[in-house]
Amino acid sequence: MRLLFTRSMPAALAMFAGLMLVLVSGWPGGAIAGVLSKEDIQRRFGAPYEVQEMLSDVPAWPVTSSLEKEVGPVAYVFESADIAPLPGFEGSPMNFLIAIDRNGVFMDVEVLQQREPVFTFRDLGGLGDTPLREFIGQYAGKSLNQPFVIALDAARNKTGSISSASVGHATLDGIAKATTSVRIVNQTVLTSALAVARARLGFSAQAESRPPAQPIQEVLHSLDFDELVAQGMVKHFRVLNREVEALFEGTDGSDQDPEALTAPDAAYVDLYVAYLNAPTIGVALLGKDQYERVMSRNFDDQQLWWVGASGRFRLIDADFTPGTQSPFLSLSQFGGFADFRDQVYESIPVDAAISLDESRIFGVREDSGIDPASPVSFVLTITRSKGSVLPEFFHQQLSLEYQPPEDLFIRPEAPMSELALAWFDRKIDLIIVGVSLLVLVIFLSRPRWISVRPARLAWFRMGFLAYTLCFIGWYAQGQLSVVHVTAAIKSLLSGNSLYNYLYDPVCLVLLVFTLVTFFIWGRGTFCGWLCPFGALQEFVGKIAQRLRLPQLKLSGVTTRRMERLRYGVLAMLIGAALFFPSLGEKLNEVEPFKTSITVAFDRGWPYVAYAVGLLVAGAIYYKFFCRFICPLGAAMSIGGRLRRLDWLARRKECGKPCQRCTSACHYGAIEETGLIRYDNCFQCLDCVGIYHDEGRCVPLILFKKKGVVLSER
Repeated sequence: MRLLFTRSMPAALAMFAGLMLVLVSGWPGGAIAGVLSKEDIQRRFGAPYEVQEMLSDVPAWPVTSSLEKEVGPVAYVFESADIAPLPGFEGSPMNFLIAIDRNGVFMDVEVLQQREPVFTFRDLGGLGDTPLREFIGQYAGKSLNQPFVIALDAARNKTGSISSASVGHATLDGIAKATTSVRIVNQTVLTSALAVARARLGFSAQAESRPPAQPIQEVLHSLDFDELVAQGMVKHFRVLNREVEALFEGTDGSDQDPEALTAPDAAYVDLYVAYLNAPTIGVALLGKDQYERVMSRNFDDQQLWWVGASGRFRLIDADFTPGTQSPFLSLSQFGGFADFRDQVYESIPVDAAISLDESRIFGVREDSGIDPASPVSFVLTITRSKGSVLPEFFHQQLSLEYQPPEDLFIRPEAPMSELALAWFDRKIDLIIVGVSLLVLVIFLSRPRWISVRPARLAWFRMGFLAYTLCFIGWYAQGQLSVVHVTAAIKSLLSGNSLYNYLYDPVCLVLLVFTLVTFFIWGRGTFCGWLCPFGALQEFVGKIAQRLRLPQLKLSGVTTRRMERLRYGVLAMLIGAALFFPSLGEKLNEVEPFKTSITVAFDRGWPYVAYAVGLLVAGAIYYKFFCRFICPLGAAMSIGGRLRRLDWLARRKECGKPCQRCTSACHYGAIEETGLIRYDNCFQCLDCVGIYHDEGRCVPLILFKKKGVVLSER
């Protein structure tokens, strides 16, 4: 082998650079923007909701309710494209309409725009984008305070554990054969929603940090009430009248409470709070029998807090409906409010020598995302009025923090990030792929031993291609596509990164490996060994030859002209992807990969008929699609121009006069002159075996008797 700069490389790179310059000059760069107006949002909500003008600090519409005008926005609605335009598998950002309530709970997620190939043209068994719509429908009712986990089914999380073992996670049922797109959808939805929650709901970064702690289900200590208070298991808050008066200072509610003015150092409220799900606290506070009764009624495994109060502040009023939220007491953590509801106990006696006016139990849902071992805030809403006929009301809030001791809890392992999960879940697949690539590198680097015996080469090649088709293609979903090429171009021209490629580790490994092999062996490493559809075509072609089906013969001139067609197809797809995306989605179907490999022929009959038709064409003309139509193969041939080695050895007798390898090459990659056209070589290694085989190489056979040592060219 000899080192060289491929003669055609400068011209190829100049052409490619020119094409990119033309595309960039006409490319409407930038991410997509939101498509809906305020009126569009209002039509979706209807009465009693009223959509307000879009905010200036974050592109979201506040939504108020005519039934709760005094509380301000009850929800926020926004388009993900305005906040987190993350490129999808196809290269274009997906756009979702997202609504969250004032507590950071998803109300709804709606698909506005997406061009993911797997969700178009009735894929996934003829369902179109129905699986995507069903997937995003799972967000409703889930809180942003929760870690989100995508599972293959709703009963299992990504570590394989039953979801009940990972309390506090929001488990979303994933979509088979669309894992990359689903992860990008989830990242888009959560990134957008958290941005709004942090800007308007006071969420901090901690809201997505780790799953909630779980209380140890044993009584660790026997304590009385004073010891509970001393150790922070029961928290006592005393709020004085003057502290409440200070809250209203500078407002029209100031000086409206005579009692606070006359007795500023008197207690406004003595408030006691305690977390009941930890038996060490609950048993000591309620007594064993009462605690067991309370927990036996806790059918939904809610997190429960006991709240006791004495003084002027009231937990409920005369109009309070048991089982609902208190208008005066709420629970907050990391800036987000939970659905803190009364548990319908009239009055809870406690083992304490204290006088209480009220003693109640409140709770939040298990999946609220509240971490009981982290600080929570009990927010008291204090109301004052001015005037007697038409009184004007003023509200202030007082936040009191409570955190039970850490040693009463166990901390579940923090969940992996979506990106880490994408790689961790495929670790076995990646190991298998990595080993297979290592084997391929070894044999391509030292091809003589494997190729010099035709039977040995045939067994190895057919075995590896069977692995490529069945494992890389149908099982690991590692079929590379021209969509990878067009998506990368679109993302880079739009100023986006290629970060989304990290969510498909098997394809990414194959992409990186293929790019490296461009510099060593050219395009044939992928097209000849690692393309699942190419492997399927080769099996069909070999079976056709065994069955002695007639084979179509084309002249060299006709073949070369037809080989240019694939470059035209590639240029057409790139142009359509950039300037006519909807048309590009349809034109991408020129590749039968999605039909034959991704969904294993589980599609509508026109797509199956097209794929089968190409296989039939390959049966009568070897590798018909790969040689004449494949746009990915065209991209691979362009990349193969980076090859730095003439790695297939030649002799000066090759082609002058010997035509043995030329006649044996099924791909027409060897000229009559003996030169190898690497742009058309699929690296089958047949010519390598002939070159080294004293029984098949004509120059070796003829000159061996004369004792002549033939030189390599």
